[in-house]
Amino acid sequence: MTDTVLLEQRLESLQKRYEELEKKISDPDLPKNPTVYKETMQEYGHMEETMATYTKFLTKKTELAEAHEMAEAETDPEMKEMAAEEIEPLEQEVERLVGKLKLLLVPRDPLDGKDIIVEIRAGTGGDEASLFAADLYRMYGRYAEMRKWKVEVMDASETEAGGFKEIIFSVIGKSVYGNLRYESGVHRVQRVPATESQGRIHTSAVTVAVLPEAESTDIEVKDAELKIDVYRSSGPGGQSVNTTDSAVRITHLPTGLVVICQDEKSQIKNKAKALRVLRSRLYEAEEAKKQAERAASRKSQVGSGDRSERIRTYNFPQSRVTDHRINLTLYKLDQVMQGEIDELIDALKVSALEDALKSN
Repeated sequence: MTDTVLLEQRLESLQKRYEELEKKISDPDLPKNPTVYKETMQEYGHMEETMATYTKFLTKKTELAEAHEMAEAETDPEMKEMAAEEIEPLEQEVERLVGKLKLLLVPRDPLDGKDIIVEIRAGTGGDEASLFAADLYRMYGRYAEMRKWKVEVMDASETEAGGFKEIIFSVIGKSVYGNLRYESGVHRVQRVPATESQGRIHTSAVTVAVLPEAESTDIEVKDAELKIDVYRSSGPGGQSVNTTDSAVRITHLPTGLVVICQDEKSQIKNKAKALRVLRSRLYEAEEAKKQAERAASRKSQVGSGDRSERIRTYNFPQSRVTDHRINLTLYKLDQVMQGEIDELIDALKVSALEDALKSN
């Protein structure tokens, strides 16, 4: 049995499941169970592209069969030649669609549909690193805006220079983690700082961590495991920005993880945000442990999850951005910093999928 026949059999089975989901979605009682509703809509959304590609594949396959039939049956030389000319491009299109379907059928990571919490921290480079941290926050914010995702700042530590020592924010939307999961790591910037009178290029670094946001059902955090402190929040340079004890520091005693949140004026809101960040950090640590166990015999080319790994360089004098994991260089840094990062993300996703196919 050929690979294409096996592929079609699997797709026929998926199509039946897709039709079942369509009927389920039309049930007016479905929204009454929020958990089942969310799971159903996510599964349906994940299958949409696969089913659309499968429909196109079936159409082109039929057109190819008809072209072969016409070329064999036609007696008129001119018509026979016309039919033969259609065969090659149709064969190429069918082959392309088969390749795309194989990639789409690689088992999807169950985390891909989750919302995320992103932590951006200035590394080496002083004020220049903090300014680039702010640049990256704006880049991701614009990317999210283009995809109609919602961004919410959880906590931020601003500098007098106008950058961020640290900024933590959530991103909510469709397939958020699946698109931004490979952004974790060290982002290096090479440019002339505004304060540099000699025009010398400086190199600074910023770390990015992308955490799948954990729901209360994903991981249990017991009150007895938490130490919660409250205090007055402060702004750049220690300037007080709040006269009440609204800032919250939560320490997870078993792991020693500490989360601070002071962005809101309400202590209750800051506590809720801090718990979201803590739960997601614990969840990510647990998932990283599982992935390390599964990948003990091989190391994925993309997305090792090591935040100390230098993943990308942004060179402003040359308008160049290079992703070191896949050796991809683009000379469109201005567009990238405006949030146009689809080309980078798509290339990383394809590389990860190809790596997954090799290991299957």
